[in-house]
Amino acid sequence: MFPFNQVVPLIFSSLARALLDPLFWVVVLLVALQYRRMAAVKESFFGLPPGGVWRDTLSAAAYGVLGGLAGSFLMVLIGVTLSGSGLIYLWPVAILLMLINARFLCFAYAGGILALSKVLFGLPDINIAQVLALVAILHMVESMLILVSGHLGAVPAYYKEPGGRVVGGFALQRFWPIPIVALMVVGQTAVQQGVNMPAWWPLLKPAVPGNPANLIYSLIPVVAGLGYGDLAVSRRPGQKSRLSALFLGLYSLTLILLAVAAQSSKIITLLAALFSPLGHELVIHIGKKVEFRGRPVFTPDPRGLRVLEVLPGSPAWQAGMRSGDVLTTVNGWPVNSRQGLETALDAVPWQVEVEFLAGAAEVLRRETVRLQRWGQPFGILPVPAGDEEASMDLSTAGPLGRWWGEFWRRFRG
Repeated sequence: MFPFNQVVPLIFSSLARALLDPLFWVVVLLVALQYRRMAAVKESFFGLPPGGVWRDTLSAAAYGVLGGLAGSFLMVLIGVTLSGSGLIYLWPVAILLMLINARFLCFAYAGGILALSKVLFGLPDINIAQVLALVAILHMVESMLILVSGHLGAVPAYYKEPGGRVVGGFALQRFWPIPIVALMVVGQTAVQQGVNMPAWWPLLKPAVPGNPANLIYSLIPVVAGLGYGDLAVSRRPGQKSRLSALFLGLYSLTLILLAVAAQSSKIITLLAALFSPLGHELVIHIGKKVEFRGRPVFTPDPRGLRVLEVLPGSPAWQAGMRSGDVLTTVNGWPVNSRQGLETALDAVPWQVEVEFLAGAAEVLRRETVRLQRWGQPFGILPVPAGDEEASMDLSTAGPLGRWWGEFWRRFRG
């Protein structure tokens, strides 16, 4: 039986050391900069100073610690070992791939390429099973974090469908600092104070000389960062993040099983190396295809002005309006466009009476709110009319990718 009662305190102790590592707080600062950038995007929509950056950062750090705890259990349970695994090659390859496309920064691509190179050419000197298991566990942690917090802080955006129509949606972007624990082989000498592991452990044999049953392991705290980027057009952010978490979780579980099985079969090793990048691409492709093939949620409504997003704390928020509601009248004026809303608000600038269809049940509500000052923004972002010129660019091409695209266009004339 696995000695959870002895291993768990050691994991907590190692995670505590990771939280005291200055590198962890550097990653937290980088995460804060990303949330500051997202807040600036919201500011451009609503015209108000951004707020809540540190709240979002601390929330992400808390979720990251919980995710790191779950990932640490998986790392120790499976036996992912840093010693002799060749993980040092992951970051350089990932950074080079990022120059082609930003999404290639993910370890799924770097790990797959390194594994394929090892299978085909014998280089570099890596343990394929260990590298791919690390990739799988990090993605499993990411799927858990997406499930519980991937929808938080969704940024409203306008997207252009393949047919050219502009529709409303949300950009889902989350970043988490991750303290996690991995194993390292420290020798084969017996120690007085240690944990005797079961005979079946580790599932992944380390790439170091000696009998795995006689090796002595130590827990090493490691700091990482995870990011999630997605879009929600035909689903609400919470629905889309749950679907993405499901797809990514299935990918991660499959890759873990392939990594363990790869130790005993060259064919499975090749299959695992191919599945790491191609399976990840399939997850992204399915997510986008499902989203744009579905019926967009945030499109104009003939009964009034559909709301894409409501600024928390604004007069519209205080009136009870939320994303997806349909605003029908303002101060007695029928409203079905952004210009109509501005005209109705100017009629009685110190008090706003609104009628709107609320929630999925579309219950008709009438509310009155007073503005705190003359010209205070009402606080809603309407869905696009469909013919706007400005929309979010979904391209993630890096410098090399953009150069190649431009070269190919010129070559084809």
